[in-house]
Amino acid sequence: IMNFSVSNIIAGLIFSITGWWLYREGKKRLNISVVVIGILLMTYTWFTNTPLATWGVGVALCLLAYKLWTE
Repeated sequence: IMNFSVSNIIAGLIFSITGWWLYREGKKRLNISVVVIGILLMTYTWFTNTPLATWGVGVALCLLAYKLWTE
């Protein structure tokens, strides 16, 4: 299920760190939707196979987090 390409490893590292930060900040600010996006960012790379899917889902989740963060 997991693809160990360099692109997926780099994306996993970047989006997991971003997800961890969003999770912590969401808990501090009591924003449950940001907490959930943080958890998704930390885990979704285990379930994507292609680099396009990995980067696409990661960017989409980050944009959603940004939208919810700035409301």
